[in-house]
Amino acid sequence: MTSLQRTLDFISGRMTDVPPFHPIIMQFAADYAGTDYCDFCLKPEKKVHAMIECADHFNLDWVTVMSDPYVEADGFGLQVAYPKNSLPHNVGLLINDISDVKNLKVPEFCESQRMQNRVKEIELFNQQVGEKYFIVGWAEGPLAEYADLRGLTDTCLDLYDHETEVNQAFDIIIENAMNLIRAQVDAGARCIGIGDAACSQISPNFYKHYVHNRERELVDYTHSLGAMVKLHICGNTTAILPDMISTGADIIDVDHLVADMFIFTPLLGDHQVLSGNSDPVEVVMRGTGDTIMASVKKCHMETAGRGIVSAGCEIPLGTSVENFKAYSKAARSLRS
Repeated sequence: MTSLQRTLDFISGRMTDVPPFHPIIMQFAADYAGTDYCDFCLKPEKKVHAMIECADHFNLDWVTVMSDPYVEADGFGLQVAYPKNSLPHNVGLLINDISDVKNLKVPEFCESQRMQNRVKEIELFNQQVGEKYFIVGWAEGPLAEYADLRGLTDTCLDLYDHETEVNQAFDIIIENAMNLIRAQVDAGARCIGIGDAACSQISPNFYKHYVHNRERELVDYTHSLGAMVKLHICGNTTAILPDMISTGADIIDVDHLVADMFIFTPLLGDHQVLSGNSDPVEVVMRGTGDTIMASVKKCHMETAGRGIVSAGCEIPLGTSVENFKAYSKAARSLRS
């Protein structure tokens, strides 16, 4: 069974030999492949090589374009710095005052090198491993993207004080996300990840009021193109997990800060699965083979076998090859 078929069958509820193994690796992948992180972010060939090398060497079942949250933000005009071997970061903000929302425009796709690079990454994955691995593209969710452009503190204040302007910005962000999603699916993405991490920092009421229907709109649109959706909101999402599941996303990521996945498993639809939720630091990076195995088995039990093996978020740089191999071994020890 190929990794691609394993993932497709597992999500669809068909029998597989083992559950899929989809750890989130970014800095770990670049380091393992000997690639500077700025090149991993900015050069499609470097990222694709690193991700495929890790998938091959550690028995992963997916490859993904994940690296940093600034692809669309760069297209909108945010100034971003790319240090040689550390995380990209914004240089200032694009929306400094709420009145700046009126200047926000949907980027011209042909003028955004980073969005074009993301599509190029999908094309390269499709050419090289399209029939082997589950290829996952990416788009930022509405709140996460707004926070990238505005800053998280002012974003939270805007939810209280400037509903009209926030919704105007969200309209533009969603339109651009759809353009990027369509281009990635056309290039060969089997699934689109929607990253909306900022949602764990707002109240459940604000999530329902501002974000839930917007995410569902992206899910429905991606499904209409024939691709699946992975919804990623890291942090403690216990209070909003039922709503995350009700977006209809096929894969729902669950961070380790959620104490128990068992109570959410019955909420899944027929073609939905959870993904997570081992602690990437204390378990995968700092743990032993035994603690890694115990965590993977616990997650498998809590999801009643309907969980993709993954940590709650990114496997940190500094995780040893030995521990990552132990993680892979633990994933392969399960029976679907």
